[in-house]
Amino acid sequence: MIKKDSIKKFGESSIRSVWDGDNEKWYISIVDVIEVLTESKRPRKYWSDLKAKLKKEGSQLSEKIGQLKMKSSDGKSYITDVADIEQLFRLIQSVPSPKAEPFKLWLAQIASDRLDEMQDPELTIDRALKEYLELGYSENWINQRLKSIEVRKELTDEWKKRGLNEGIQFATLTDIITKAWSEKSTKEYKILKGLKKENLRDNMTNTELILNMLAEASTKDISQAIEPNSYVESKKVAKQGGNVAKVARKELELKTGKKVVSSINAKTVFGEKKKTRKLKPKKSK
Repeated sequence: MIKKDSIKKFGESSIRSVWDGDNEKWYISIVDVIEVLTESKRPRKYWSDLKAKLKKEGSQLSEKIGQLKMKSSDGKSYITDVADIEQLFRLIQSVPSPKAEPFKLWLAQIASDRLDEMQDPELTIDRALKEYLELGYSENWINQRLKSIEVRKELTDEWKKRGLNEGIQFATLTDIITKAWSEKSTKEYKILKGLKKENLRDNMTNTELILNMLAEASTKDISQAIEPNSYVESKKVAKQGGNVAKVARKELELKTGKKVVSSINAKTVFGEKKKTRKLKPKKSK
């Protein structure tokens, strides 16, 4: 499954969702939906009772519910019951709520937005820009991040053209590139930044993002030039591409006297911004 985690907003409420690229469907946390519709303080208990009720009534809906790992409020990921939009429409009929109709319209809009994005990729970029702004990232960083997404897409398209498989092969090649330019594996890099399930690129500084883009763009360009015909050859190309950025990193570190790869991450930056706001002295009247 090609997954992309997302937080959808229904009014002031946050609803966890995952885009399944293979099946081209949104899967949405049922507990989050139940909480919004019922305003229950125990949405998991409500959902458990509703599942039992549906099963007793002979409904097959609860048997078709899937499960995915989703991040909880404690920052950890847990297996959670999820449903696609079609299943949620049917589920809402079993939940008496004045919010049912507005929620149905909201679900329909989500489905419509995704179809629009598939027809016009620029809409996807606009949506990502809005989401990053809401998370507190600076516009300068966001511009770099969106460019890195474009560069990454060009690289993965090149890998697909060479007959490589998504999943383990893509992950291994990415790790080779990262190790080559940063001298840290992806796992080591995430440990340095104190990350677990979080996206590494979403926690890179501007300079780290730029060098990572250079490494991936170089890998793509070299691959197009020499046309590797095997996974083994593509691994060599990945290292060569990463080494291009490694040279740039070392030269920059020599000129500045500072390490490029650092423990700074999004949480650190946002935390410092909050502290700065709190410490800002009040204006005298």
